[in-house]
Amino acid sequence: MSEGFKDPGARHGRHLVVLSGAGISAESGLRTFRAEDGLWEEHRLEDIATPKAFRRDPEQVLRFYDDRRIQVRRARPNAAHKALAELEQAGFRVSVITQNIDDLHERAGSREVMHLHGEILKSRSSVDHGLRYPLPRGGIRLGDLCDKGSQLRPDVVWFGEAVPLYAIAEELAAEADLLLIVGTSLKVMPASNLYAAAPLDAPIILVDPDAHELAEPGVLPLAENAGQALPRLVRHWLYQGHLGLPDTL
Repeated sequence: MSEGFKDPGARHGRHLVVLSGAGISAESGLRTFRAEDGLWEEHRLEDIATPKAFRRDPEQVLRFYDDRRIQVRRARPNAAHKALAELEQAGFRVSVITQNIDDLHERAGSREVMHLHGEILKSRSSVDHGLRYPLPRGGIRLGDLCDKGSQLRPDVVWFGEAVPLYAIAEELAAEADLLLIVGTSLKVMPASNLYAAAPLDAPIILVDPDAHELAEPGVLPLAENAGQALPRLVRHWLYQGHLGLPDTL
């Protein structure tokens, strides 16, 4: 990628909205679901990621997410997470909308993070989604109850459930001076439609090793790993003081 930048046109702002997916966490060692060696190769989603599965075999579902929770706690933020936090610390507004249920963005230092699909380090009531509880250690066991006496479940959005924060995420994307899509295949609904909410004059960059194959029309592809691309993008944005576009991607 060229070291120079071209005039981005109408927008010279400092509000970066990031849509992040499993690819950014994979660089920290967390397994994704859709990779060839991913979690779906070992588990059917119908068995561990649906409300029906939880009703049928809650112990199996809780065990699956306990294992994922252990992996998240062992993982560490990578260069991509840290670069976004650095940009925010320098005075840019960086809003992260993530499909990931881990806390790596927060641990890197990002303060404005929206988890579309929930947070694995929290539990929630089975009868009242507003009752959420942090899990600073350990996991969830059968018999762990919420304040209303209902079994606790992972605070994640399962297949077949609504994404309650989606409307707010759309509003946030509509405020972007630049939208950065990183580590997502843009295949998971409804998050895959978020890029359409960005302002018409806001550039959209997709960072992914397969970006040229994945990018929709109007989305600029940057075919690199997040850990390579984001630190370099952030250095240039810090140097110029606004979210300019690279000469070439």
